[in-house]
Amino acid sequence: MTTDADRVDYVHAMRRFAELTTGWEKSRFSGGQNGCVEFHFDGVHGWVGVRDSKLGDNSPVLAFNKVEFDAFIAAAQAGQFTDRIQ
Repeated sequence: MTTDADRVDYVHAMRRFAELTTGWEKSRFSGGQNGCVEFHFDGVHGWVGVRDSKLGDNSPVLAFNKVEFDAFIAAAQAGQFTDRIQ
């Protein structure tokens, strides 16, 4: 269940990551000019920022707390997203 405090933390994290112009890391699967995603692991304690590498500093930013990000990574490693994108 999401609380008001969780929503405030999420908005704060998104805003903080959007301000960061350094420290973003491209995915090692990022391919040339097609771009991919960039991650920021140190901008906000307990959160991971994710943005579109093609847009760089102009990209909207998503923020995931550690539990959410760990669940996503585990699902990807388990192949739950295989064959989902056509």
